[in-house]
Amino acid sequence: MKVLTIFVRHGLDKYANAQRDLTAVVERQLPGLTRDVIVVDTALPAETVEQLDGSVLLGSDNRHREFGAFDRAVAWAGGTLHDYDLVQFVTSAFNTLYTSYLERFDHAALGAIIGRPVCLGHIDCYNDPVRFESYVSQHWIRTCFFFLPPEQVTLLGSFVSVPSGAAYFSGTPGEPFRSHAPIDERYRSYITGWLTGDDIGQGVTWHSKEALTPEGLHAFEQKTLCILNEHKLAVRLRAMGCALIDVTWLSTLVKTLPPAQIPWHLSWRSQLANRDRDQVRPGS
Repeated sequence: MKVLTIFVRHGLDKYANAQRDLTAVVERQLPGLTRDVIVVDTALPAETVEQLDGSVLLGSDNRHREFGAFDRAVAWAGGTLHDYDLVQFVTSAFNTLYTSYLERFDHAALGAIIGRPVCLGHIDCYNDPVRFESYVSQHWIRTCFFFLPPEQVTLLGSFVSVPSGAAYFSGTPGEPFRSHAPIDERYRSYITGWLTGDDIGQGVTWHSKEALTPEGLHAFEQKTLCILNEHKLAVRLRAMGCALIDVTWLSTLVKTLPPAQIPWHLSWRSQLANRDRDQVRPGS
């Protein structure tokens, strides 16, 4: 199995050991894996291309955070992308919040998805559905650590799904969303609560809360764009027929079933409810 890892960071001030930690995860759980690495640093000039400790280091602007950085790496790889069985996408924050799912990535789970229209990662969800733009959705793949076959990467095109917040943001800390922004009240509440440090009903809070002040407003808007891009990426993957697969759920099935017998289109609710641990049963 040959994997291309795209690892995104923003300098080394935060999560300085993330790449080392990623290497440890891969060596522990995927021994013998053939792997090439592209590091994209959104704090470096976009024209940066360097060889770095056996990997390639690229610069990228930070307008679209990791999503623009993924695009930068995919464009740089070009046609060589299809020399790999899978593409791994990782950000420097991958080892924060809930991380138990990381130990479920192994040769059996990855081998099962090669050549299949699936995205393998950790499925997150809200307690209830939300509406944004023309979509109603409740779940997504956590984009700090996931795998796609190269064919699906090519079909997807850009990882940037919401390039601008102009339609969303008011520029006012007290009411950060425009009154007619294409996002419903429930989603506004979830985003605002999560980013300002509240528990939104799931017993966990974010590790880097943003104050809704004039000084913190830009950071709040940028992180909101990341949330929207992460969620809409999942919507776009599903729309093109790429199933979202929860690695905790899959890792148990591959022990007893050959890939051809795995129910790849089982609903996300059934996947989360039938994990062998950390089961989730969200509302409808």
